[in-house]
Order: sequence, then C-alpha cells, then structure tokens
Amino acid sequence: MNRTLLLVLASFVFAGNIAQALDNGLAKTPPMGWNSWNRFGCNVSEDLVRKAADAMVQTGMKDAGYQYIVIDDCWQVSRDGDGNIVPDPARFRSGIKALADYVHSLGLKMGIYSDAGSNTCGGRPGSRGHEFQDARQYARWGIDYLKFDWCNTSTQDAPASYATMRDALADSGRPIVFSICEWGNSRPWLWGAGVGNLWRTTTDILDRWEGKGEKYGAGVMDIADMQVGIEQYAGPGHWNDPDMLEVGNGHMTDTEYRSHFSLWAMLAAPLMAGNDLDHMTPEIRDILTNKEVIAVDQDSLGVEGRRVRHTSDGQDVWVKPLSGGRQAVLLLNRSARDQSMTVKWSELGLAPGQNAAVRDLWTHKDLDATTGEFSAMVPSHGVAMIIVRP
Repeated sequence: MNRTLLLVLASFVFAGNIAQALDNGLAKTPPMGWNSWNRFGCNVSEDLVRKAADAMVQTGMKDAGYQYIVIDDCWQVSRDGDGNIVPDPARFRSGIKALADYVHSLGLKMGIYSDAGSNTCGGRPGSRGHEFQDARQYARWGIDYLKFDWCNTSTQDAPASYATMRDALADSGRPIVFSICEWGNSRPWLWGAGVGNLWRTTTDILDRWEGKGEKYGAGVMDIADMQVGIEQYAGPGHWNDPDMLEVGNGHMTDTEYRSHFSLWAMLAAPLMAGNDLDHMTPEIRDILTNKEVIAVDQDSLGVEGRRVRHTSDGQDVWVKPLSGGRQAVLLLNRSARDQSMTVKWSELGLAPGQNAAVRDLWTHKDLDATTGEFSAMVPSHGVAMIIVRP
C-alpha cells in the first residue's frame, strides 16, 4: 500500500475522533502569543521568559489579544530517577511551576515544548515513552499550551505518535492547547483535526522575504505559497500553522514585516510573535498590535483565506470571508517595483455592479464607497489590506 493511500486512510480513521479530541473549548480562534525560538533559539531562561511576559503587557500586546508565553526547546536537561523531566536548574532556578504562576499572575497563559522522539531538536530529552508522565507533569506545573516537535523520531508513525500525546493531554486533567509541529511531512491537514488544535504545514520559517535555506527553512513568500490549496482543512479548534512570526527580527524591512503579518492574518494562522518583545521599535510594535488586522485573523467565522490570483509580474490577491457578510482582501505586490493593483468584485463573488464600502486596515480609514472594483498603488514587497462590505 503506498504512502499517499495510507495517509488518506489515516485521515478517515482519525476523523471519527474529532469531537472527542477537540471538544476542549480551546483554540476556537487561532492562538496568539509569543515563542522564544525564532529570536533566542536555545538561549532561553527564566529571566528571559519573565521579561517577555512583562513586555507583552507593557507594550499593549496583551490588550491586542496575545495570550500565550511559550518556552521552546532547551529548557530541559534530563530525567530524574522516576523518569520525570527535569528543567535546567541554572537557567530555570525557580522551576517551571513558579514561572507559570508568574505568567498567570499577569493574566497570560503558559506554554512549553517537547518532542515526539527520543530527543528534541536541540538534543534534550524528548517525550517518547513518557507521554502520559510528561502530560501529568505539565498539568501540575500549570501549562496551557504544548508545542510538540518531530526530531529524532526514526520509524515512528506521525498520526499515531501525536495521537498518543493527544490522549495523554486529555488524561492530564488540564485543558492544554496541542500544537503539532511535524513540518507538514505527512500532510497533517488530512489527519490533524482529530489530533491537535493546530499543525505545522511547512518547514521552519526564515527571517527573509523569499528563498530556501541551505539545509532547511524557507522565506515568507515560499511559506505562503505552500498554503495554497489546503485552506479547507482549517477551522475553529483546528488550524493550519505556517509557523511563527519573524516580525521584528531584523532581516526584513518594516514594509515586508507588514506584509508578513497581513498574510498570516489572511491565513487565519496562529499569531505567535518570535521577536525580542523587550526591545522592539515603535514601528514593529504597531505592526504586531494592529487590532484591525488581528480582527481579520481572529474573526469568529473561522475561515482561512485563499489566493484568487497569482500573476507572473508578482501580483497576488487573497480573499478571506468574514462574519457579517464582509470580506477581507489583501493585495500583495511581490515584485521589486511599485505597482497599481486592482481587485474586481467578481473575484469576491459579488455582482460586477455591486456598490460596497471599503475600509483600509493599515491607514485605519474608511474609503469612498466603490462599484465593481478597488484599486491601489502598492509598494514593492508591500500590501494594501481592506475590508469590503456590500
């Protein structure tokens, strides 16, 4: 039996468990928060996490909807004689529970990282064979979110391995958002809805506009292209995850970061900031806290946007249905020159002569009502993002 058929069969097997697996009241809109990896890698500590939590409150990110503070890889060093996972005592001197208590005291939620294999990507102890033990430990610590990676998994089956941790989390007695980080290798959009609240659809994101990495990873445009055609698998409680945000990490322009953030909102993607929250410019803060763009991502209808046009001269048009009969539209200029771009109402499923109100989400202005189409001059690597209301 070939691998494609196996994956399709797996999707049907797990589909029967969707109600049981996801009936936890979690991630009804895409999760929003911060993760340590993109900016700090293995250089993670209790002090860093506390500063990130403080900054999430002080910068207005909490007020904009961000909730989760997630420690990624390298917080763990070993297992004790009973097999319990042990945090690095030098870097997390107060322990994970005390850190989670501090995060909770700010009105935020705490996330942590592990791996389905024997070791994590950073070479620390993974959860294979310890899934139920680790889940119970996370619950005792007050963890609200688990990112579960896929390094050092050898011949393991992805749907089965992730289902084991799903069951462990359900058995832990604490509601914990389950983030599948399998990099899209086994097409998790086919089976992930019965297992986790979100699933990575791609390789790791890189802090660049476009282009593949030497060993792994891809730029923002490459990651966006990988989302085309899988939008139907996302919805409340189960989301496609094109990886964490690179906004503010320094290797793209503010214009490109604005495009990156806008695209992720159109994709109904989890908005997990990955920058240094304690040292960001006002421009980056304004991008990450744009409540009108965030509202597109968090819209209660829970529909992922789709690309309706992709041209050889670098013009992309994305459309996302919203509650109340509205539609979000993103005009994305991928080219190296400024371009005039137009979206026709027929691309939105509206009548060509339909009159519609238009709201610009980056200038925060209501524009003149228009009939049949909308046009804007879009800068190189930039966007125009609007809401259309018939």
